[in-house]
Amino acid sequence: QVQLVESGGGLVQAGGSLRLSCAASGRTFSNFDMGWFRQAPGKEREFVAGIDRSGDSRNYANSVKGRFTISRDNAKNTVYLQMNSLKPDDTAVYSCAARRSAFFQWSYWGQGTQVTVSS
Repeated sequence: QVQLVESGGGLVQAGGSLRLSCAASGRTFSNFDMGWFRQAPGKEREFVAGIDRSGDSRNYANSVKGRFTISRDNAKNTVYLQMNSLKPDDTAVYSCAARRSAFFQWSYWGQGTQVTVSS
């Protein structure tokens, strides 16, 4: 089992920045790919960003490319999402997730943290 706890959400004005953190416990953190997802009211959950276990490979949804950066610190068992130039459309509950590799589903999820961007 992997337990994931997000933090860092809040209310920010458009154009502002936030950094989300996701702390992991349980299994060896460096054995898992990590991802960030978000779900806005009335919409399906969508992928935001992913990073492989070593941190060498990252990918992003087109909607956040160039504005968001995913990173991880395996010594601290934590993955981060730096969000810059935030827009009202970024308003959602953001959740982190873990999977063993690209051949596996996202099996472990955090409870989510609310991000609200005001115009």
